[in-house]
Amino acid sequence: MLAQHVCLPSAILAAAGLIGICCACSVVYCLWFSPLSSVPGPWYAAVSDFWLKTHVARLQQCMTVHELFAKYGPVVRVGPNRLVFKDMAGIKAVYSVYKFDKGPAYKGIRTSSDADQAMTILEHAAHSARRKAWSPHYTTNNLAKFQPDMRYAARELITSIAFLRSNEPVDCLILFRHFTIEVIMSSLYGCRLDALKNWSTGSKVPVCEAIGYFPIQATLRSSVPSWLWALACKVPHYTWQQLCNADTTIIEFARNHIREIRRHMDAGKSHDDKVPMVLRLLEHRTSTTGTPLREEDIIAEAVGHMIAGTDTTAITLSYLCWELARHPDIAMKLQVELDCVMDDPAIVPDIAVLQALPYLNAFVKEGLRLYGAGPSLLERVVRETPSGQPFSIAGYDLPAGTVVAAQSWSLSRDPAVFPSPEEFYPERWLVEDTSAMSAHLCPFGFGTRICGGQNVAQIMLRIGVAAIARNFCIEVPPETTEQSMAICDAFVIFPKAMACKLAFHPRANKLG
Repeated sequence: MLAQHVCLPSAILAAAGLIGICCACSVVYCLWFSPLSSVPGPWYAAVSDFWLKTHVARLQQCMTVHELFAKYGPVVRVGPNRLVFKDMAGIKAVYSVYKFDKGPAYKGIRTSSDADQAMTILEHAAHSARRKAWSPHYTTNNLAKFQPDMRYAARELITSIAFLRSNEPVDCLILFRHFTIEVIMSSLYGCRLDALKNWSTGSKVPVCEAIGYFPIQATLRSSVPSWLWALACKVPHYTWQQLCNADTTIIEFARNHIREIRRHMDAGKSHDDKVPMVLRLLEHRTSTTGTPLREEDIIAEAVGHMIAGTDTTAITLSYLCWELARHPDIAMKLQVELDCVMDDPAIVPDIAVLQALPYLNAFVKEGLRLYGAGPSLLERVVRETPSGQPFSIAGYDLPAGTVVAAQSWSLSRDPAVFPSPEEFYPERWLVEDTSAMSAHLCPFGFGTRICGGQNVAQIMLRIGVAAIARNFCIEVPPETTEQSMAICDAFVIFPKAMACKLAFHPRANKLG
């Protein structure tokens, strides 16, 4: 018995020593013998992913990586098996030439355990096949058919703001979420939700609330074990339960609307040439087998487009209004331009008219440069080559399994391309040659997997800005400050205060 008690501490010490030796060997390998050891970067990032994860948890990943580029150059090692690029040739190779598959982190934003939307499909070929089901929907010619619904949403936006007391600040994140969901509902399901009308009269729109909760839910759910998440969701708190059930609420909303469209289709009811995206998904047949999409796949796709198309645009619109409030000179230039094409302030012109307005387009581009809602690392995984040789990118040989990424945050803040990069300055886009700036403006991603809905986002931004700037002057209330609007990065950006409160005042002699 005594011998056993004596041996136990020795065994523990031996195990601890073995673990220490293994850790030391791992550190030595990562720093000096790994195929990535020649890539510059902080030594503590090279030996463990923990350092980068701490900045992810602090919602500062974009800013941290951006600082690394300034210190180490355009290619930086941020983990034992992880590189980030600001080198344009490297970015083109990763996203357009080699078309690497996505990294497993994207599975964390799935809304269903047994179905993927295009964004969460990792394999390039499978994504390309799914994208064919809906990509024709987002062409500019097709989206133009939905302009009456977009104008309706814009009128409701104007009416809803005018309905409020002009000295009462409103949270723009919530306001614009109701605006964008109205447009997305028309595009996806071919119907109106009257979200703004309900919101302005104090009625809640459950799907809007769920979309607001989903990014937080997805972040929490993907960062803890499934059993712990299930246990946490048993906490009987009303707001917490709304957060935990956000994905279920959105899924059931989509399921009900999809089944309604299917009933209309089965009954032989005709549609005009304005075909909602869900109907395209229901009618789609794969090119290889001719089989339809599963209902769960259609639901996942619809949910993905609802989430991706709603809060992202609402966040950018909120920051654009904040800049209008802080810069009366910019607001005046925009108003002068819009007054010329909006005789009736309640009617937004055709999108072709808006796209031809130089200052409006410069304003939106500058907004996307600084406040594109998804500026974070877009991870890809280097695949095996037929020969077994590593890929050579930006002067480095990358073995299979290396995680590579770029972020639009850093490209759009390159001082060599954008002088005074942190300054909101729309005039920078009014010069004769904007080719270099345009090449570095990538708010919707890179390469062949660029955001499929970018056209509708661009339209919503222009319509939203036109409706607001033509009809209102904006004031920054005391509670909205540089600190409260500081950007936090949780893959999608949001203000530190999780709100953007602004006061809207009707322009004198401009509303009737």
